[in-house]
Amino acid sequence: MKKIKNSIIVLLCLVTTIVVGQPKGDVVIKGGTVLTVTNGTLENTDVYIKDGKIQRIAENIKAPSGVKVIDASGLYVMPGIIDAHSHLGISTVNEATSPITADVWTGDVINPYSVGMYWALAGGVTSIHAMHGSANVIGGQNETMKLRWGQTDPEAFRMQGAPRTIKFALGENPTRVHGRGNGVNPSTRMGVEFVIRDGFNKAIEYKKAWAEYEASKKKNPRAVPPKYNLRLQTLVDILDGKILIHCHSYRADEILMLTRVAKDFGIKNLTFQHANEAFKVAPELAEFGAGASVFADWWAYKFEVYYSTAYNATILTRNGVRTSINSDSGELIRHLYHEAAKTQRYGDLSDDEALALITINPALQLGVGDRIGSIEKGKDGDIAIFKNHPLSVYTVPQYTLVDGVVYFDINNDPDDMRVNINPEESIEPVILDENHERCMQDTEWIFNNK
Repeated sequence: MKKIKNSIIVLLCLVTTIVVGQPKGDVVIKGGTVLTVTNGTLENTDVYIKDGKIQRIAENIKAPSGVKVIDASGLYVMPGIIDAHSHLGISTVNEATSPITADVWTGDVINPYSVGMYWALAGGVTSIHAMHGSANVIGGQNETMKLRWGQTDPEAFRMQGAPRTIKFALGENPTRVHGRGNGVNPSTRMGVEFVIRDGFNKAIEYKKAWAEYEASKKKNPRAVPPKYNLRLQTLVDILDGKILIHCHSYRADEILMLTRVAKDFGIKNLTFQHANEAFKVAPELAEFGAGASVFADWWAYKFEVYYSTAYNATILTRNGVRTSINSDSGELIRHLYHEAAKTQRYGDLSDDEALALITINPALQLGVGDRIGSIEKGKDGDIAIFKNHPLSVYTVPQYTLVDGVVYFDINNDPDDMRVNINPEESIEPVILDENHERCMQDTEWIFNNK
């Protein structure tokens, strides 16, 4: 009996931790124009969120007693924006010490005080894919996060149950860091492919060794197991389909190269990040089933990104490639809705197609499309509310909700959200960052010491 009571106490503590760390809200959003993304546009419609989940989408929903009501009359209600490529909320980006660092994980360094997350909320963003950098051919694992700003426990920001993902990188970044920076493979684009193939082949041998051990210990209880290797085990998990690959890439030839490698090793879960030249191989990507998470109109900031087009997202979409638009920036993330709108100027995508680029498509690329990315019954209550249509240049975010809890309200926005302020400075210092590639953050030491 005592054991049962103790078990109940432990369970209650766990439940309390979850409730406190990841709050769920009740709210009725009244009378807005609801942009469901997947089921069309609903005029003068209410959305009822209970315990963090969407319960009803209908007209004239009566709010239960005590439930918060948001008057969205004349406003636009859309799913919370999802950034499939971000480096917000983590205190370190690159473990640049080896071409393969699959044994590290950005989820170990979540920084709940990263004020950029609040600024992202002010732009309607509710979830981010906090990625490892692109210094490595096979980098660390990433973390899919919800922007529960104000929580101080890093665990509160994790999107519980989201699939594991990992960062790969092709081209100039890993060759620069390792070949030119440290004098080790890879120093060429061919070498990048070798590192991937060699890593997977070693993982296959590692998996085989463990399988042989498991078989032998049935006959020999004293059989000695192989030495555990987290790096190789992570590669095994990729081969077994337990981890989704998100690969930094630019050039069409390298994009095709990785699809060939993936086919050779039976890998199916693959999304190309940045992918500026993906439009050149859009039919091939569609045939493989790969996704693409691209910039709207960023290119030419280094030589391998010299060639691109603002029609990239549209060409990919029209060819049946699941496409999203990402930021890779603490600034651009605040107006991803403008980035999506550019596809109406460059390609004439419909409203739903353009909004899908920053909602349901990134959700599907991250393996969480059944939970977020559209306004549907049963999905998480992650909502962004705008004055004027979110694809209009005149739009202004009004509210952002995560799991039915309001984390941004333009009418109750604090005057000063800076951190680490020096009281002796009359003017806050401004640092202009000309590096559009946040993927290379934390690698400066490699080149400064040369």
